[in-house]
Amino acid sequence: MSKSLGFYIIPNNGQDATQTQKDESDCFLWAKEQSGYDPLNPPTVTAAPVEKGPDGSAVRGAARGAAAGAAIGSISGDAGDGAAYGAIVGGLRGRRASKQQAAQQEAANQQAVESKKTALLDDYKKAYTLCVESKGYSIK
Repeated sequence: MSKSLGFYIIPNNGQDATQTQKDESDCFLWAKEQSGYDPLNPPTVTAAPVEKGPDGSAVRGAARGAAAGAAIGSISGDAGDGAAYGAIVGGLRGRRASKQQAAQQEAANQQAVESKKTALLDDYKKAYTLCVESKGYSIK
């Protein structure tokens, strides 16, 4: 068990292989109980879902684009066409910004998952190490 966690157990008090194996097994169970984590059957940690539905950014972008397009179009004498073109461009920009924001949120959520997995395993390793050391072993 200890080697799968990257540990080497060194008997300090002349424990034989049978005793060492029993102590490792006892510490496995104790650490699992203390930490709530089973390294042989780790819990599934999933990322929070990212809202993918419409968030209004395309509509807001279209409205801003239409206003800007109308202002520019009024200079050239055709505010209606300017507003239409501005609405299209603004809507596309709004959607692109929304997709980028969703991708960033997904990445942040995935990082949180990895951090949680690491924290769970670290808690287990601390408990396991304490138990093994209390039974008269060095752990490296």
